[in-house]
Amino acid sequence: MSSIYLIVKLLADDTLAQIKSVVDSLQSPISDLQIILSLLCRPLDYIGLLPPQCRRFNLEPLQGSRSFPPLQRVLIEQVLPTWSTVLANEGHLLLADQYFCPDTFSFALSAAGDVVLCAYSTLLSQLLAKLSTQYPIDRLHTAAFAGNDLSARNSVRWDDCLKNVFAVPLKAANAVGTRDLPPELELATYFNGFSSGTERLISTLSRSPSQDRIMSVTQLLIKLVNVGVFPSSSFLPLSQSSFFRSTLVTIRTKFKQDSDHSYSKFWTNVLINLPSTVAQQTIFASLCSSLAQLPNNLSVTAQDRGIVVQESFLLRAMFGTLQPESDVWNGVLGVVLSRDWKESHARIFVSWAAGAKTALQALLSRTLEMWCTPEHIKHSLLLRHRYVTSLLLLIVSYFPHQSEYVVSTALSPSFVTAVGQYISHLDHSIRRCGMLAAEVVATRAGKNLDFGDWDGDADGKPWARDLRALCSARDIDFDPCAVDKLEAAMEENALTEEIITAGVLEDTKISALKLTKASVATGYDSDDSLTGYASPTSSRSASPTPSELDEMERDPTLRVGVKKIPRPVYLAQLGEMVRNARVKPGEESQEADKIEMALNVAEELIRKKRDYGSELEENAANLVYGFTSLNDNFEIDGFENKRQRAINALVACCPRICAGCIIEEFFSNQYSTEQRFVILNGLVLGARELASLPVHSASLQPLNNQRTAFPSKTLPPALHQKYLTVDGQANGTVQGLLEGVTRAAIDRGKEATANKVPEFVRERQLRIRKPPKVAEVSPAERRSRALLPGQISQPHRTAFIDVAAECFIMPFINRFWAFLRNEQTREERTAHRDALYRYHGAGTGLVLNAVVLSQFMSSLALLVHAAQNAPQWLSIIAPGALELAVTLGTRPISRAANDDTDSTGLTGEARGKEASVLTAALELSLIVLDGCLELDGGRSLGLEHTALLLGAGEWSGRIFELLEKGTLVEGGGGGHEVRLRRAAAGVLLKVDELTSKWRRSMVDVR
Repeated sequence: MSSIYLIVKLLADDTLAQIKSVVDSLQSPISDLQIILSLLCRPLDYIGLLPPQCRRFNLEPLQGSRSFPPLQRVLIEQVLPTWSTVLANEGHLLLADQYFCPDTFSFALSAAGDVVLCAYSTLLSQLLAKLSTQYPIDRLHTAAFAGNDLSARNSVRWDDCLKNVFAVPLKAANAVGTRDLPPELELATYFNGFSSGTERLISTLSRSPSQDRIMSVTQLLIKLVNVGVFPSSSFLPLSQSSFFRSTLVTIRTKFKQDSDHSYSKFWTNVLINLPSTVAQQTIFASLCSSLAQLPNNLSVTAQDRGIVVQESFLLRAMFGTLQPESDVWNGVLGVVLSRDWKESHARIFVSWAAGAKTALQALLSRTLEMWCTPEHIKHSLLLRHRYVTSLLLLIVSYFPHQSEYVVSTALSPSFVTAVGQYISHLDHSIRRCGMLAAEVVATRAGKNLDFGDWDGDADGKPWARDLRALCSARDIDFDPCAVDKLEAAMEENALTEEIITAGVLEDTKISALKLTKASVATGYDSDDSLTGYASPTSSRSASPTPSELDEMERDPTLRVGVKKIPRPVYLAQLGEMVRNARVKPGEESQEADKIEMALNVAEELIRKKRDYGSELEENAANLVYGFTSLNDNFEIDGFENKRQRAINALVACCPRICAGCIIEEFFSNQYSTEQRFVILNGLVLGARELASLPVHSASLQPLNNQRTAFPSKTLPPALHQKYLTVDGQANGTVQGLLEGVTRAAIDRGKEATANKVPEFVRERQLRIRKPPKVAEVSPAERRSRALLPGQISQPHRTAFIDVAAECFIMPFINRFWAFLRNEQTREERTAHRDALYRYHGAGTGLVLNAVVLSQFMSSLALLVHAAQNAPQWLSIIAPGALELAVTLGTRPISRAANDDTDSTGLTGEARGKEASVLTAALELSLIVLDGCLELDGGRSLGLEHTALLLGAGEWSGRIFELLEKGTLVEGGGGGHEVRLRRAAAGVLLKVDELTSKWRRSMVDVR
């Protein structure tokens, strides 16, 4: 044994000496082409890579083992810079290429793989493009694991190979510098081709799998994850490489052809053996993002359901059957429940989990836990709510009716509590998610629950109807092959139609001509396909038509004993019909007719009495009390709209009396949340009418505007109603108006900021604008215009700026402070009692509740905006409104707010504030600051109320800082997320603009 070892060592030493001699010869100056060709041919001939046409140049063959890295290095550094041009002219540059990228005739030789493995660590840029194309990763894997070497040695070679091939784009970019990089070595192109080679490698190794091969592919996938080849977005630019975008079509095809499931099993074993859960989640998320997209996420067609089943089969083929005890369960569940997917993904996940009953049960438990989490209900956005709700309901629909799992879900305390939290959510669309889940789960559990009001297109109702229809059947029960059959049938039909169209066209024309002549001759045009079925004659009489019903209604002989309600002509009569103080015996059944008559004529009668004596002033208070306390006990058509229009007319026609009455009624505890909203809408819309501001609601336009509108200037009634309504808001009038006012205030801040940018200032100075020409009217002309014949002097109408501070805004603010003092006193009196018997001033339906309080501040913001030109605005209205906003945004309103265990993350006094309250307070502050800047540049507010201004800036800055850090605010889900961040940023910018202008003159008196 020692003699054999000695012989091998001597041979190796002799070979190294010969190679060193060749390297030294190449490094020395060479003047003859034949010498350089002989030196290049000697190593290639020994390993079998010498092209046949170059063997005549090999004068001294080598003897011994192989050692190529020194030769490759000396060629790069010494030979090619000098001899590349000569070798190319003589047609012998192929010899140099053989040292790095052997030709296709040598592709299958093991020596070619060894050369390529060495070349990846030696080359910089020139031949890397050719090398990466001709020798992809699957060929390198064959070279790394070739021969009978030990597995440890093969693993080391594979590690070195991966390190070199993943460094190719970076090496090439560093080498070329500012020059153009070869297209094959651009990052996206290189790794897309690399991904295709990885798929071919997996397909090849799946035919004879082993643990070493699985681990080598696992190592390769980890590297791909680290370089970002598995993005989780479905919308990628072409410059972004994506594994599944390059390989998913091929993977689908091979899964269909995988009769023995070897390809699928190999994929599953590779993904299960990934050492990192993060890598598993990254690959799974990228695969989910690459799945087929449905045209409608909630479509119920057989074709779309088949696509869902196909995609679930793809997940099962790659990750195996989903089992709670499997190695990928936690990773998959983390991706399914922690990311915002679409409803179509929820369908695919549930179909995949339906392969095992235990998986479906475990997924139901985890999804229900997520759906019931208070943080999810309060802070998640609408898309997230819809995804989790659809996932929950789809899982429930896969269980049989009255299954024990569904019944336990319906009766679980967490589910019942979550439904209540959903119903109390401020966002109507999110509220629908909880209501729909409660109804569907109750129905599947054998119970009856119906919230009603699912018709229409507002507040996510179409989405709820589509999801309910989807849950009526399971996707897994549909044939996934129907998609392929349908596509094949469509292709066949298209081809057949193409062939026979020319011949059939003439016959069709002839048949149509004959049919037309026959119909003209007989006067009868019938289609046999539309002939109805013969049915037996019914013994029942035919139902009356609508016109017959109307005629019967007007027939006096059929209305014997029915007393007709007279139309009121005086406001006192209208008040008696509405307030219903005394009902005469026998007239109880006519109460609904009286209220309906009163609602039909109320607005018109009130507006007619506007300028006729003192009748309206005498009856205004009585009418306010009657209409605000009116309830829809008889389900009258258009009740809410007619009542709102009547209250709007009262405020607009008699503001000095009605405004005070309606403000006092708002703080009474006898009204519901809906009635308080009606009061606030009446104040806002009446004030805007007095201020000649638009209402932006087709259903609440003042009656006189509709009566005097010229018909040719408006669209047909249906289209006029459609396009005049802003965002389809019928009962969200205040929020819709406030959105526009806030956006305008922020946009004005952009203009002010633009004045600080030198480029914008110079551009504005260079603009040429012609000044408007204003001509003064002479006194004689004014007198002649005043004396025009037929002109009727209009009575003086009250303007909003005349009554804004006296009758609207300041009484509203002062009455609120008194009400807040009384409520806090009542809470202090009961603070020593048990929690059950304590008074809670912010309870449901009360003024200090977040729903009503946010609407109160929004309405106040609109009143402040409408009164901007009032003489008392800068001195009284603006400071009072800003103080109210800052106080309600920072101080605790109710004692129970401090006892809340659900902290919002806000520190200090703002802890426990609802997002809607914070948003409304910030928007009120924004409108006040914007008005001050517009009127006097913020001088009065900045110099006379410095402490208040600085406090508002500190408050908004703190909120904005916390929001930027990701702090969650209670009730911040839905649309409040964006509005709160925008309002905080707007107030912060306004305060900065105002303080930067008056900072030198400010005196902080705190």
